[in-house]
This record gives sequence, structure tokens and C-alpha cells, in this order.
Amino acid sequence: LSRTFLLKELGHRHWLLLGRHLGLAVPDFRTPDGRDAYAAISAMRVDVRLSAAGANERLGIVSDVYPVSGSRMESLHRLFVNGRAIGEVVLQSVFVARQEKENRSIRRAMVRHFRSDSEPQDSRLAREITRLRDWPATGQASARQMRFRPCPFEEFNGAGLFYFAEFAALVTRAFCAWEGEGAVVRLDRPMSMLFLGNIEAGEELTIGLHPAEDGDGSDRCSISGADGAVLARVLLQD
Repeated sequence: LSRTFLLKELGHRHWLLLGRHLGLAVPDFRTPDGRDAYAAISAMRVDVRLSAAGANERLGIVSDVYPVSGSRMESLHRLFVNGRAIGEVVLQSVFVARQEKENRSIRRAMVRHFRSDSEPQDSRLAREITRLRDWPATGQASARQMRFRPCPFEEFNGAGLFYFAEFAALVTRAFCAWEGEGAVVRLDRPMSMLFLGNIEAGEELTIGLHPAEDGDGSDRCSISGADGAVLARVLLQD
């Protein structure tokens, strides 16, 4: 099972679940003044045995969405292959809108339809978000690097944003370049990501591998834009 394929499917489900949660037949999110708003994925965790899914087997997905704050929502997706549980994915989103035409002008925004019929739940990503937020990726030397220039016709979504699933795909590409076929073992390991920004079409990205600082054996990666700003932080656990 491809992690990128899976995340694109679950991102689509997250969007539809949000629309349903807000009572919208079509998930056309708008700011109070009518501008386009987007449910940007702000954090995620993938803990799935991707190798457990084979050709011609049936993949089942059970999904739910719930609030974790006044502006953030999470969706939990439990995965099954032929009825056997193979793991789960958690996606967290926050509504954003462009202040100008550029993607770097994206800021958190209110949406005119937002409501919550239930009390916020504890975030399933709180521990990972804290670890990734406290990690000083900016200015930290990387043990390995790979540069990548995204294609505006492939890695960007219909809103013109570099899609969150493509950030995860970049990490897989980087380890494949660094380790060859040996990188396949990383596909079944838990991956957590914290998203901090976006880019314009035509910008080059740098994926860096950083040494672990806490002695737990986890690999840490950063994805940075052309100006050196960190756009995503990644934790790959053993």
C-alpha cells in the first residue's frame, strides 16, 4: 500500500467529513467576508503496516472527525485489510485563507460555517506536536540533504497549495535516494509530521536528515524552502 496514495485518499475523506460536520452539502469553506478558506493539514501521524496490504485484497477504512479546540479538527482513520486491523492515521487541520495572492500569505482564518456540537476532545497528536515543535530544526546541521523542485501540475492541489501528502512523499523519496532499496523498511514505521508553511510553484525544497538528540533512535527530518524557512518537521520512529 502506497503511503502517498493512502494520504491523498484520507485527506479527501477529512475534507468531506469536515463539510458534513459543518452541515454543508458541498465542502465549500468561506471566511466571514466570502474569501476561499481551506482546511490545511497542520499535523499528522501515520502508524500503519503498509506492507500488510497485498494485491487483490480488500482495504477497509473507518473514519471519524472530532474537534480538539475552537479552531482545530482531527480525523481518525482505522485501516483494515480483509478485516484485519493494520493501523491508523490521524490528521489534524486548521482553517486558513490567503491574505494576498501568494501561498506564503496563508494565515489562520475563521470560517462562517464553523460550529461544534460537542466538547473538544484531547488531541491524539499532542505528544508528537510537542516533540516536533520543541525540536530546533532551524540552523541545525543536517547529516544528509536532498533537493527537489516540485512540479506545479503534480504536487500542488486544486487550491494551488503544495499538498500535505506530497510533503510525506518527499521524505520517502529522500530515504530512497540515501539508502536505496533498504529504505523500504521505513514504510512500516510510524511517521509524524508538523506542517509550518507552504511554497509557491517553482520553488526548490531541501529535505534534511538530522541526528536524534534524545537517544530514542528516531530519525528526524526537516523540509525547508528556498529561503531556509522550515516548512515541515518529521519524526520517523523505530
